[in-house]
Amino acid sequence: MSILDSITRAVPHVKKPDRPGSFEDKLKWTALIMVIYFVMFSTPAFGVNTSGISQTQLQILNIIFAARVGTLITVGIGPIVLASIVLQLLQGAGIINMDLSNPENKGKYQSIQKLAAILIAVVESVIFTLYGYVPVNPTQFLLIGSTQIPIAAVVAFQLAISAIFVVFLDEIMVKYGITSGINLFIAGGVSYSVIASTADIIIPSAANAITAGGAAALSNAVLAFGPLLSAIIVMLVSIYAYDMKVELPLAFSQFRGVGGRLPIPFLYVSVLPVILATSLVVSLTVWFTFLASIHSGPLANFAHFLGTYTTTSSQVNGRTVSSTNINGGLLYLISPTFPAPYPEPYGVGYAVYFNLLLTGTSTLYFPWGGSVLVPEWIHVIIYSLTLIILCIIFGRFWIEMTGQSPKNVAGQLQDIGWQIPGFRRDPRIIENVLDKYIPTITVLGSIAVACLAIFATLTGAVGSGMGILLTVGIMYMIYQQLERDNLLAGYGKLNEFLSS
Repeated sequence: MSILDSITRAVPHVKKPDRPGSFEDKLKWTALIMVIYFVMFSTPAFGVNTSGISQTQLQILNIIFAARVGTLITVGIGPIVLASIVLQLLQGAGIINMDLSNPENKGKYQSIQKLAAILIAVVESVIFTLYGYVPVNPTQFLLIGSTQIPIAAVVAFQLAISAIFVVFLDEIMVKYGITSGINLFIAGGVSYSVIASTADIIIPSAANAITAGGAAALSNAVLAFGPLLSAIIVMLVSIYAYDMKVELPLAFSQFRGVGGRLPIPFLYVSVLPVILATSLVVSLTVWFTFLASIHSGPLANFAHFLGTYTTTSSQVNGRTVSSTNINGGLLYLISPTFPAPYPEPYGVGYAVYFNLLLTGTSTLYFPWGGSVLVPEWIHVIIYSLTLIILCIIFGRFWIEMTGQSPKNVAGQLQDIGWQIPGFRRDPRIIENVLDKYIPTITVLGSIAVACLAIFATLTGAVGSGMGILLTVGIMYMIYQQLERDNLLAGYGKLNEFLSS
Protein backbone atom coordinates (compact mmCIF):
# COMPACT_ATOMS: atom_id res chain seq x y z
CA MET A 1 0.00 0.00 0.00
CA SER A 2 2.89 2.38 0.71
CA ILE A 3 4.23 1.75 -2.80
CA LEU A 4 0.78 2.37 -4.30
CA ASP A 5 0.45 5.57 -2.28
CA SER A 6 3.69 6.93 -3.73
CA ILE A 7 2.54 6.06 -7.27
CA THR A 8 -0.99 7.44 -6.95
CA ARG A 9 0.37 10.79 -5.74
CA ALA A 10 1.81 11.27 -9.22
CA VAL A 11 -1.59 10.65 -10.86
CA PRO A 12 -3.39 13.95 -11.67
CA HIS A 13 -6.55 14.63 -9.71
CA VAL A 14 -9.49 16.90 -10.39
CA LYS A 15 -9.78 19.52 -7.66
CA LYS A 16 -13.02 19.54 -5.71
CA PRO A 17 -15.08 22.72 -5.94
CA ASP A 18 -14.42 25.17 -3.12
CA ARG A 19 -18.14 25.38 -2.44
CA PRO A 20 -21.19 23.38 -3.55
CA GLY A 21 -22.14 24.40 -7.07
CA SER A 22 -25.56 25.78 -7.89
CA PHE A 23 -28.08 23.77 -9.80
CA GLU A 24 -27.45 25.89 -12.92
CA ASP A 25 -23.68 25.40 -12.66
CA LYS A 26 -24.10 21.63 -12.43
CA LEU A 27 -26.30 21.62 -15.52
CA LYS A 28 -23.73 23.68 -17.44
CA TRP A 29 -20.89 21.33 -16.51
CA THR A 30 -23.04 18.32 -17.38
CA ALA A 31 -23.97 19.75 -20.78
CA LEU A 32 -20.33 20.61 -21.56
CA ILE A 33 -19.07 17.14 -20.66
CA MET A 34 -21.82 15.44 -22.70
CA VAL A 35 -20.96 17.61 -25.72
CA ILE A 36 -17.31 16.54 -25.41
CA TYR A 37 -18.39 12.91 -25.07
CA PHE A 38 -20.55 13.00 -28.22
CA VAL A 39 -17.78 14.75 -30.18
CA MET A 40 -15.48 11.84 -29.28
CA PHE A 41 -18.39 9.44 -29.97
CA SER A 42 -18.66 10.79 -33.53
CA THR A 43 -14.94 11.19 -34.32
CA PRO A 44 -13.29 8.16 -35.98
CA ALA A 45 -9.83 7.29 -34.76
CA PHE A 46 -7.17 8.12 -37.33
CA GLY A 47 -6.13 5.01 -39.24
CA VAL A 48 -9.30 2.98 -38.55
CA ASN A 49 -11.47 1.74 -41.42
CA THR A 50 -14.86 2.48 -39.84
CA SER A 51 -16.74 1.14 -42.90
CA GLY A 52 -15.56 -2.35 -41.94
CA ILE A 53 -17.17 -2.25 -38.49
CA SER A 54 -20.60 -3.72 -37.81
CA GLN A 55 -21.98 -1.69 -34.89
CA THR A 56 -24.97 -4.07 -34.72
CA GLN A 57 -22.72 -7.05 -33.94
CA LEU A 58 -20.89 -4.99 -31.31
CA GLN A 59 -24.07 -3.58 -29.76
CA ILE A 60 -23.68 -5.21 -26.33
CA LEU A 61 -20.06 -4.10 -26.13
CA ASN A 62 -20.96 -0.55 -27.15
CA ILE A 63 -23.81 -0.22 -24.65
CA ILE A 64 -22.10 -1.76 -21.63
CA PHE A 65 -19.00 0.37 -22.12
CA ALA A 66 -20.82 3.49 -23.43
CA ALA A 67 -18.59 3.14 -26.47
CA ARG A 68 -18.66 3.21 -30.25
CA VAL A 69 -16.02 0.93 -31.70
CA GLY A 70 -13.83 2.64 -34.28
CA THR A 71 -14.16 6.12 -32.79
CA LEU A 72 -12.11 7.86 -30.11
CA ILE A 73 -14.57 6.47 -27.57
CA THR A 74 -13.88 2.85 -28.61
CA VAL A 75 -12.79 1.67 -25.14
CA GLY A 76 -15.43 3.81 -23.40
CA ILE A 77 -15.98 3.38 -19.67
CA GLY A 78 -14.73 -0.23 -19.70
CA PRO A 79 -11.52 0.57 -17.76
CA ILE A 80 -13.45 2.45 -15.07
CA VAL A 81 -15.99 -0.33 -14.58
CA LEU A 82 -13.44 -3.15 -14.72
CA ALA A 83 -11.12 -1.37 -12.26
CA SER A 84 -14.08 -0.99 -9.89
CA ILE A 85 -14.95 -4.70 -10.19
CA VAL A 86 -11.36 -5.85 -9.61
CA LEU A 87 -10.90 -3.68 -6.52
CA GLN A 88 -14.26 -4.77 -5.12
CA LEU A 89 -13.26 -8.40 -5.50
CA LEU A 90 -9.88 -7.74 -3.85
CA GLN A 91 -11.57 -5.84 -1.02
CA GLY A 92 -14.18 -8.57 -0.57
CA ALA A 93 -11.52 -11.28 -0.52
CA GLY A 94 -9.57 -9.39 2.15
CA ILE A 95 -6.51 -8.93 -0.08
CA ILE A 96 -7.05 -5.19 0.21
CA ASN A 97 -8.39 -4.37 3.66
CA MET A 98 -9.42 -0.72 3.85
CA ASP A 99 -12.04 0.92 6.05
CA LEU A 100 -13.91 2.96 3.46
CA SER A 101 -15.85 4.84 6.13
CA ASN A 102 -12.56 6.62 6.84
CA PRO A 103 -12.30 9.60 4.43
CA GLU A 104 -8.52 9.19 4.12
CA ASN A 105 -8.81 5.50 3.22
CA LYS A 106 -11.67 6.24 0.84
CA GLY A 107 -9.50 8.80 -0.94
CA LYS A 108 -6.65 6.29 -1.26
CA TYR A 109 -9.07 3.66 -2.57
CA GLN A 110 -10.37 6.04 -5.24
CA SER A 111 -6.81 6.95 -6.26
CA ILE A 112 -5.89 3.27 -6.63
CA GLN A 113 -9.04 2.70 -8.67
CA LYS A 114 -8.13 5.59 -10.98
CA LEU A 115 -4.59 4.24 -11.43
CA ALA A 116 -5.99 0.78 -12.21
CA ALA A 117 -8.43 2.30 -14.73
CA ILE A 118 -5.58 4.10 -16.51
CA LEU A 119 -3.51 0.90 -16.75
CA ILE A 120 -6.53 -1.10 -17.98
CA ALA A 121 -7.24 1.62 -20.56
CA VAL A 122 -3.80 1.12 -22.08
CA VAL A 123 -4.10 -2.68 -22.10
CA GLU A 124 -7.61 -2.71 -23.58
CA SER A 125 -6.61 -0.21 -26.28
CA VAL A 126 -3.85 -2.57 -27.39
CA ILE A 127 -6.23 -5.57 -27.33
CA PHE A 128 -8.88 -3.75 -29.39
CA THR A 129 -6.24 -2.82 -31.96
CA LEU A 130 -4.41 -6.13 -32.23
CA TYR A 131 -7.36 -8.53 -32.28
CA GLY A 132 -9.56 -7.08 -34.98
CA TYR A 133 -12.17 -5.13 -33.00
CA VAL A 134 -11.02 -2.01 -34.86
CA PRO A 135 -10.01 -2.77 -38.48
CA VAL A 136 -6.42 -1.58 -38.99
CA ASN A 137 -4.13 -2.29 -41.93
CA PRO A 138 -1.05 -3.98 -40.35
CA THR A 139 1.13 -3.08 -43.33
CA GLN A 140 0.33 0.63 -43.20
CA PHE A 141 2.77 3.08 -41.60
CA LEU A 142 2.68 6.72 -40.59
CA LEU A 143 5.74 8.61 -41.81
CA ILE A 144 7.00 11.29 -39.41
CA GLY A 145 10.18 12.73 -40.84
CA SER A 146 12.32 9.70 -41.57
CA THR A 147 10.59 7.52 -38.95
CA GLN A 148 7.95 4.96 -39.87
CA ILE A 149 5.42 4.27 -37.14
CA PRO A 150 2.99 1.33 -37.57
CA ILE A 151 -0.52 2.66 -37.96
CA ALA A 152 -1.69 0.07 -35.39
CA ALA A 153 0.52 1.74 -32.77
CA VAL A 154 -0.95 5.14 -33.68
CA VAL A 155 -4.49 3.79 -33.32
CA ALA A 156 -3.73 2.11 -29.97
CA PHE A 157 -2.18 5.36 -28.70
CA GLN A 158 -5.28 7.36 -29.70
CA LEU A 159 -7.63 4.89 -28.02
CA ALA A 160 -5.54 4.82 -24.83
CA ILE A 161 -5.31 8.62 -24.53
CA SER A 162 -9.04 8.96 -25.21
CA ALA A 163 -9.91 6.27 -22.63
CA ILE A 164 -7.75 7.99 -20.01
CA PHE A 165 -9.46 11.27 -20.88
CA VAL A 166 -12.84 9.59 -20.26
CA VAL A 167 -11.61 8.57 -16.78
CA PHE A 168 -11.03 12.25 -15.97
CA LEU A 169 -14.30 13.31 -17.61
CA ASP A 170 -16.08 10.94 -15.24
CA GLU A 171 -14.23 12.46 -12.26
CA ILE A 172 -15.15 15.98 -13.39
CA MET A 173 -18.79 14.96 -13.77
CA VAL A 174 -18.86 13.45 -10.26
CA LYS A 175 -17.42 16.60 -8.67
CA TYR A 176 -19.07 19.30 -10.79
CA GLY A 177 -22.04 17.69 -12.58
CA ILE A 178 -25.38 16.25 -11.52
CA THR A 179 -24.37 12.58 -11.48
CA SER A 180 -21.50 10.29 -12.46
CA GLY A 181 -20.13 10.36 -15.99
CA ILE A 182 -20.59 6.60 -16.27
CA ASN A 183 -24.34 6.99 -15.87
CA LEU A 184 -24.79 9.74 -18.42
CA PHE A 185 -22.40 8.21 -20.95
CA ILE A 186 -24.37 4.95 -20.86
CA ALA A 187 -27.72 6.77 -21.15
CA GLY A 188 -26.43 8.89 -24.03
CA GLY A 189 -25.05 5.89 -25.92
CA VAL A 190 -28.25 3.86 -25.47
CA SER A 191 -30.46 6.77 -26.56
CA TYR A 192 -28.37 7.14 -29.71
CA SER A 193 -28.59 3.39 -30.37
CA VAL A 194 -32.40 3.32 -30.01
CA ILE A 195 -32.90 6.23 -32.38
CA ALA A 196 -30.35 4.95 -34.90
CA SER A 197 -31.67 1.36 -34.86
CA THR A 198 -35.27 2.50 -35.28
CA ALA A 199 -34.42 4.86 -38.13
CA ASP A 200 -31.88 2.69 -39.94
CA ILE A 201 -33.23 -0.83 -39.37
CA ILE A 202 -36.80 -1.12 -38.10
CA ILE A 203 -38.60 1.48 -40.21
CA PRO A 204 -36.84 0.48 -43.49
CA SER A 205 -37.54 -3.21 -42.77
CA ALA A 206 -41.24 -2.52 -42.16
CA ALA A 207 -41.40 -0.44 -45.33
CA ASN A 208 -39.70 -3.19 -47.34
CA ALA A 209 -42.16 -5.77 -46.00
CA ILE A 210 -45.15 -3.68 -47.11
CA THR A 211 -43.57 -2.90 -50.48
CA ALA A 212 -42.91 -6.60 -51.11
CA GLY A 213 -46.65 -7.24 -50.82
CA GLY A 214 -48.17 -10.68 -50.41
CA ALA A 215 -50.45 -12.20 -47.80
CA ALA A 216 -47.82 -11.89 -45.06
CA ALA A 217 -46.89 -8.27 -45.84
CA LEU A 218 -48.79 -6.76 -42.90
CA SER A 219 -47.66 -9.41 -40.39
CA ASN A 220 -44.04 -9.04 -41.52
CA ALA A 221 -44.27 -5.27 -41.15
CA VAL A 222 -45.65 -5.61 -37.62
CA LEU A 223 -42.99 -8.20 -36.78
CA ALA A 224 -40.33 -5.72 -37.88
CA PHE A 225 -41.29 -3.58 -34.88
CA GLY A 226 -40.70 -6.50 -32.48
CA PRO A 227 -37.33 -5.17 -31.19
CA LEU A 228 -38.88 -1.77 -30.49
CA LEU A 229 -41.87 -3.39 -28.75
CA SER A 230 -39.50 -5.42 -26.55
CA ALA A 231 -37.69 -2.23 -25.58
CA ILE A 232 -40.98 -0.54 -24.66
CA ILE A 233 -42.02 -3.53 -22.51
CA VAL A 234 -38.72 -3.46 -20.62
CA MET A 235 -39.04 0.30 -20.18
CA LEU A 236 -42.57 0.12 -18.75
CA VAL A 237 -41.77 -2.78 -16.40
CA SER A 238 -38.63 -0.97 -15.21
CA ILE A 239 -40.56 2.23 -14.48
CA TYR A 240 -43.13 0.23 -12.51
CA ALA A 241 -40.40 -1.59 -10.58
CA TYR A 242 -38.72 1.68 -9.62
CA ASP A 243 -41.96 2.91 -8.05
CA MET A 244 -42.28 -0.19 -5.84
CA LYS A 245 -40.99 0.28 -2.30
CA VAL A 246 -41.39 -0.61 1.34
CA GLU A 247 -41.76 2.33 3.73
CA LEU A 248 -40.79 2.05 7.39
CA PRO A 249 -42.20 4.63 9.83
CA LEU A 250 -39.68 6.86 11.62
CA ALA A 251 -39.92 9.21 14.57
CA PHE A 252 -37.55 12.01 15.57
CA SER A 253 -36.39 11.28 19.09
CA GLN A 254 -35.76 14.89 20.15
CA PHE A 255 -39.12 16.32 19.07
CA ARG A 256 -42.46 14.69 19.74
CA GLY A 257 -44.85 14.55 16.82
CA VAL A 258 -42.12 14.83 14.19
CA GLY A 259 -42.03 11.78 12.02
CA GLY A 260 -41.26 10.50 8.56
CA ARG A 261 -40.77 7.38 6.50
CA LEU A 262 -37.74 5.46 5.34
CA PRO A 263 -38.35 4.23 1.76
CA ILE A 264 -36.64 0.98 0.78
CA PRO A 265 -37.18 0.68 -3.00
CA PHE A 266 -37.62 -2.69 -4.64
CA LEU A 267 -34.64 -1.90 -6.86
CA TYR A 268 -32.57 -0.96 -3.82
CA VAL A 269 -29.26 -1.20 -5.69
CA SER A 270 -30.73 0.16 -8.92
CA VAL A 271 -29.23 -1.42 -12.07
CA LEU A 272 -25.63 -1.52 -10.81
CA PRO A 273 -25.61 -5.34 -10.45
CA VAL A 274 -26.43 -5.69 -14.16
CA ILE A 275 -23.75 -3.17 -15.13
CA LEU A 276 -21.08 -4.93 -13.10
CA ALA A 277 -22.12 -8.48 -13.99
CA THR A 278 -22.44 -7.91 -17.73
CA SER A 279 -19.27 -5.79 -17.84
CA LEU A 280 -17.37 -8.64 -16.20
CA VAL A 281 -18.67 -11.25 -18.65
CA VAL A 282 -18.12 -9.10 -21.75
CA SER A 283 -14.68 -8.02 -20.52
CA LEU A 284 -13.65 -11.67 -20.12
CA THR A 285 -14.62 -12.47 -23.71
CA VAL A 286 -12.63 -9.45 -24.93
CA TRP A 287 -9.59 -10.04 -22.74
CA PHE A 288 -9.30 -13.69 -23.77
CA THR A 289 -9.41 -12.95 -27.49
CA PHE A 290 -5.73 -13.88 -27.59
CA LEU A 291 -6.86 -17.51 -27.21
CA ALA A 292 -7.70 -17.45 -30.91
CA SER A 293 -3.97 -17.53 -31.71
CA ILE A 294 -3.17 -20.53 -29.48
CA HIS A 295 -3.39 -23.76 -31.45
CA SER A 296 -0.54 -25.83 -29.98
CA GLY A 297 1.55 -26.17 -26.86
CA PRO A 298 0.68 -26.90 -23.21
CA LEU A 299 -1.88 -24.08 -23.01
CA ALA A 300 -3.81 -25.10 -26.13
CA ASN A 301 -6.21 -27.50 -24.39
CA PHE A 302 -7.01 -25.06 -21.60
CA ALA A 303 -7.39 -22.22 -24.12
CA HIS A 304 -9.91 -24.22 -26.15
CA PHE A 305 -11.83 -25.07 -22.98
CA LEU A 306 -12.17 -21.38 -22.07
CA GLY A 307 -13.18 -20.24 -25.52
CA THR A 308 -12.92 -20.87 -29.22
CA TYR A 309 -12.77 -17.88 -31.52
CA THR A 310 -13.37 -17.60 -35.25
CA THR A 311 -11.67 -15.00 -37.41
CA THR A 312 -13.69 -13.98 -40.45
CA SER A 313 -12.60 -11.78 -43.34
CA SER A 314 -14.69 -9.68 -45.67
CA GLN A 315 -14.09 -7.21 -48.48
CA VAL A 316 -15.07 -3.64 -47.65
CA ASN A 317 -14.36 -0.94 -50.24
CA GLY A 318 -11.74 -3.15 -51.84
CA ARG A 319 -9.94 -3.87 -48.56
CA THR A 320 -9.86 -7.05 -46.51
CA VAL A 321 -11.32 -6.54 -43.04
CA SER A 322 -10.93 -9.20 -40.34
CA SER A 323 -12.93 -9.64 -37.13
CA THR A 324 -12.60 -12.16 -34.32
CA ASN A 325 -15.73 -13.50 -32.58
CA ILE A 326 -16.25 -16.09 -29.85
CA ASN A 327 -18.32 -19.11 -30.92
CA GLY A 328 -17.69 -21.82 -28.33
CA GLY A 329 -16.19 -22.76 -24.98
CA LEU A 330 -17.00 -21.86 -21.40
CA LEU A 331 -16.83 -18.09 -21.98
CA TYR A 332 -19.28 -18.43 -24.86
CA LEU A 333 -21.80 -20.24 -22.66
CA ILE A 334 -21.87 -17.42 -20.08
CA SER A 335 -21.83 -14.62 -22.65
CA PRO A 336 -24.81 -12.78 -24.21
CA THR A 337 -23.59 -13.81 -27.67
CA PHE A 338 -26.69 -14.59 -29.73
CA PRO A 339 -27.60 -13.97 -33.40
CA ALA A 340 -29.15 -10.59 -34.07
CA PRO A 341 -32.92 -11.25 -34.39
CA TYR A 342 -33.50 -8.07 -36.36
CA PRO A 343 -35.59 -8.34 -39.52
CA GLU A 344 -33.76 -9.10 -42.75
CA PRO A 345 -31.36 -8.00 -44.13
CA TYR A 346 -29.83 -6.70 -40.89
CA GLY A 347 -30.22 -9.92 -38.95
CA VAL A 348 -31.31 -13.51 -39.31
CA GLY A 349 -35.00 -12.70 -38.77
CA TYR A 350 -37.16 -13.84 -35.85
CA ALA A 351 -38.20 -17.17 -37.38
CA VAL A 352 -34.63 -18.22 -38.09
CA TYR A 353 -33.44 -16.75 -34.79
CA PHE A 354 -35.77 -18.78 -32.58
CA ASN A 355 -35.07 -21.89 -34.64
CA LEU A 356 -31.33 -21.37 -33.98
CA LEU A 357 -31.99 -21.10 -30.24
CA LEU A 358 -33.89 -24.39 -30.31
CA THR A 359 -31.74 -26.43 -32.70
CA GLY A 360 -28.32 -24.74 -32.86
CA THR A 361 -25.23 -26.07 -31.07
CA SER A 362 -21.80 -24.88 -29.96
CA THR A 363 -18.66 -26.79 -29.06
CA LEU A 364 -17.31 -27.18 -25.53
CA TYR A 365 -13.87 -28.76 -25.41
CA PHE A 366 -12.77 -30.66 -22.28
CA PRO A 367 -8.98 -31.10 -21.95
CA TRP A 368 -9.50 -34.55 -20.45
CA GLY A 369 -12.35 -35.86 -22.62
CA GLY A 370 -12.54 -34.22 -26.02
CA SER A 371 -15.31 -32.05 -27.45
CA VAL A 372 -19.06 -32.14 -26.82
CA LEU A 373 -21.86 -30.36 -28.64
CA VAL A 374 -23.87 -28.06 -26.38
CA PRO A 375 -27.40 -27.14 -27.58
CA GLU A 376 -27.98 -23.42 -27.92
CA TRP A 377 -30.91 -23.55 -25.50
CA ILE A 378 -28.43 -24.78 -22.88
CA HIS A 379 -26.40 -21.67 -23.68
CA VAL A 380 -29.52 -19.60 -22.93
CA ILE A 381 -30.01 -21.33 -19.55
CA ILE A 382 -26.33 -21.09 -18.51
CA TYR A 383 -26.12 -17.43 -19.54
CA SER A 384 -29.33 -16.63 -17.64
CA LEU A 385 -28.28 -18.43 -14.45
CA THR A 386 -24.80 -16.90 -14.57
CA LEU A 387 -26.17 -13.39 -14.95
CA ILE A 388 -28.68 -13.89 -12.12
CA ILE A 389 -26.04 -15.30 -9.73
CA LEU A 390 -23.54 -12.54 -10.58
CA CYS A 391 -26.22 -9.87 -10.08
CA ILE A 392 -27.06 -11.27 -6.63
CA ILE A 393 -23.37 -11.37 -5.65
CA PHE A 394 -22.66 -7.84 -6.88
CA GLY A 395 -25.91 -6.53 -5.39
CA ARG A 396 -25.09 -7.86 -1.90
CA PHE A 397 -21.51 -6.71 -2.21
CA TRP A 398 -22.49 -3.26 -3.46
CA ILE A 399 -24.65 -2.40 -0.44
CA GLU A 400 -21.71 -3.23 1.82
CA MET A 401 -19.30 -1.16 -0.24
CA THR A 402 -21.53 1.92 -0.53
CA GLY A 403 -22.76 2.14 3.05
CA GLN A 404 -26.29 0.89 2.31
CA SER A 405 -26.17 -2.22 4.49
CA PRO A 406 -28.57 -2.53 7.46
CA LYS A 407 -25.74 -1.77 9.89
CA ASN A 408 -24.65 1.38 8.05
CA VAL A 409 -28.19 2.68 7.53
CA ALA A 410 -28.99 2.04 11.21
CA GLY A 411 -25.90 4.03 12.22
CA GLN A 412 -26.88 6.89 9.93
CA LEU A 413 -30.41 7.03 11.35
CA GLN A 414 -28.99 6.93 14.89
CA ASP A 415 -26.63 9.83 14.17
CA ILE A 416 -29.41 11.96 12.72
CA GLY A 417 -31.71 11.21 15.65
CA TRP A 418 -34.33 9.01 14.00
CA GLN A 419 -35.78 5.90 15.55
CA ILE A 420 -38.42 3.35 14.61
CA PRO A 421 -41.62 3.86 16.68
CA GLY A 422 -42.23 1.09 19.18
CA PHE A 423 -38.53 0.18 19.47
CA ARG A 424 -35.76 1.39 21.75
CA ARG A 425 -33.39 4.01 20.37
CA ASP A 426 -30.55 1.58 19.80
CA PRO A 427 -28.73 1.13 16.47
CA ARG A 428 -28.67 -2.63 17.03
CA ILE A 429 -32.47 -2.69 17.28
CA ILE A 430 -32.83 -0.60 14.13
CA GLU A 431 -30.31 -2.85 12.39
CA ASN A 432 -32.34 -5.96 13.30
CA VAL A 433 -35.48 -4.38 11.84
CA LEU A 434 -33.71 -3.29 8.64
CA ASP A 435 -32.09 -6.71 8.35
CA LYS A 436 -35.56 -8.17 7.74
CA TYR A 437 -36.00 -6.02 4.63
CA ILE A 438 -32.78 -4.78 2.98
CA PRO A 439 -31.00 -8.12 2.27
CA THR A 440 -34.18 -9.74 0.91
CA ILE A 441 -35.10 -6.74 -1.23
CA THR A 442 -31.51 -6.54 -2.51
CA VAL A 443 -31.63 -10.16 -3.71
CA LEU A 444 -35.12 -9.87 -5.21
CA GLY A 445 -34.26 -6.58 -6.94
CA SER A 446 -31.03 -8.03 -8.34
CA ILE A 447 -32.93 -11.04 -9.72
CA ALA A 448 -35.57 -8.75 -11.23
CA VAL A 449 -33.11 -6.55 -13.13
CA ALA A 450 -31.23 -9.67 -14.29
CA CYS A 451 -34.45 -11.20 -15.65
CA LEU A 452 -35.36 -7.97 -17.45
CA ALA A 453 -31.90 -7.86 -19.01
CA ILE A 454 -32.19 -11.51 -20.08
CA PHE A 455 -35.64 -10.97 -21.63
CA ALA A 456 -34.42 -7.94 -23.56
CA THR A 457 -31.26 -9.67 -24.75
CA LEU A 458 -33.11 -12.76 -25.97
CA THR A 459 -35.82 -10.76 -27.76
CA GLY A 460 -33.30 -8.43 -29.42
CA ALA A 461 -34.72 -5.19 -28.02
CA VAL A 462 -33.30 -2.10 -29.71
CA GLY A 463 -30.63 -0.49 -27.62
CA SER A 464 -30.39 -3.94 -26.03
CA GLY A 465 -32.89 -4.54 -23.24
CA MET A 466 -30.13 -4.20 -20.74
CA GLY A 467 -29.32 -0.82 -22.23
CA ILE A 468 -32.96 0.24 -21.90
CA LEU A 469 -32.99 -1.04 -18.34
CA LEU A 470 -29.85 0.90 -17.52
CA THR A 471 -31.15 4.06 -19.14
CA VAL A 472 -34.47 3.97 -17.28
CA GLY A 473 -32.66 3.44 -14.00
CA ILE A 474 -30.17 6.20 -14.72
CA MET A 475 -32.88 8.66 -15.80
CA TYR A 476 -34.93 7.84 -12.70
CA MET A 477 -31.90 8.45 -10.49
CA ILE A 478 -31.05 11.69 -12.29
CA TYR A 479 -34.68 12.82 -11.99
CA GLN A 480 -34.51 12.35 -8.22
CA GLN A 481 -31.20 14.21 -8.11
CA LEU A 482 -32.54 17.08 -10.21
CA GLU A 483 -35.69 17.28 -8.13
CA ARG A 484 -33.68 17.45 -4.92
CA ASP A 485 -31.15 19.96 -6.27
CA ASN A 486 -33.87 22.15 -7.74
CA LEU A 487 -35.69 22.17 -4.40
CA LEU A 488 -32.56 23.08 -2.48
CA ALA A 489 -31.70 25.77 -5.02
CA GLY A 490 -34.77 27.67 -3.88
CA TYR A 491 -33.73 27.55 -0.22
CA GLY A 492 -30.21 28.98 -0.01
CA LYS A 493 -29.87 28.75 3.78
CA LEU A 494 -31.17 25.18 3.85
CA ASN A 495 -28.75 24.20 1.07
CA GLU A 496 -25.88 25.83 2.95
CA PHE A 497 -26.86 24.10 6.21
CA LEU A 498 -27.17 20.65 4.65
CA SER A 499 -23.95 21.08 2.69
CA SER A 500 -22.04 21.95 5.87
